[in-house]
Amino acid sequence: MRRSFVRWMAAMVVLGVMVSGASATVFINIGTGSTGGTYYPVGAAMAKIWNEKIEGMKANAQSTGGTVNNLQLMTDNEAEVGFMDGAYYAAYTGTGKFEGKPMENLRALVPLYPEPVQLMVARQSGIKTLGEFKGKKVSIGAVASGTEVTARQLLKVAGMDPDKDITPENLGVGDTTGAFGDQRIDAAVMVGALGMAGVVEATTLGLVDFIDVPQDILEKVMKETPYWVPFTIPANYYKGQPNEVKTYASWNILGVKADLDEELAYRMTKALFENRADLVLVNSKMENMAPENVKFIMIPLHPGAEKYYKEIGAVK
Repeated sequence: MRRSFVRWMAAMVVLGVMVSGASATVFINIGTGSTGGTYYPVGAAMAKIWNEKIEGMKANAQSTGGTVNNLQLMTDNEAEVGFMDGAYYAAYTGTGKFEGKPMENLRALVPLYPEPVQLMVARQSGIKTLGEFKGKKVSIGAVASGTEVTARQLLKVAGMDPDKDITPENLGVGDTTGAFGDQRIDAAVMVGALGMAGVVEATTLGLVDFIDVPQDILEKVMKETPYWVPFTIPANYYKGQPNEVKTYASWNILGVKADLDEELAYRMTKALFENRADLVLVNSKMENMAPENVKFIMIPLHPGAEKYYKEIGAVK
């Protein structure tokens, strides 16, 4: 009788541990971008790493409108992690599109890769300069995306009203490629990693050419928004692109909120760097996800991430 009672008690303890473990499951929703870009497939690979390497984690990559959408999802507690281009700086400081509404609890987890502005024009359009966008149909990125913020800033600095001087088309990466193919747009302001699928497709099909960002415009943009840096797309990087393309870029980051558990943030950061090879297989640009590139991040690191960087000597 006593033995039966002991076995029953032991079973109850095991059951309690199982129930306790089940309740400890952590759900992480990752705001990425459109399926034709870089964010989504890399985000899916990150979710796989976290699910496999961190016990109790259930991470999921969500296709979104991009940076601005991700920031809003995080504000609304619908995402815990977000891929972000340089617009994260405006969100943190409460400037530009985020005027008067600083997201002061935004923190950085890891630096990702530089993401250049890529000005594309339909090959048959005859457009040679940014100024010739006036009066044309221009893709400026999906609604509430970092691309839209960037495109509107660039056009304004170039002396154009994005709502009056062009016909703005809010298209994601894949839809922009389709619009070029159907001759529904004349140009596009694309912001994304070199080699992102939508741009590769458009160039492979011979639909587009690239144009430079004029030096005077580049200098004005960088003065207005300090997270931008000069960038050159190497000649022949894309099919049918024989010359270098002068433009500018910002560093993408993986952002989280300050209230993310410190130990969890540490483990998430550590897992990504220890399994970076899996991310590089998805997109070679993830080779840029290196600890030393935290110097390009312009907002505070999450304490959990900072703990990891200090542990490996990347920051003091």
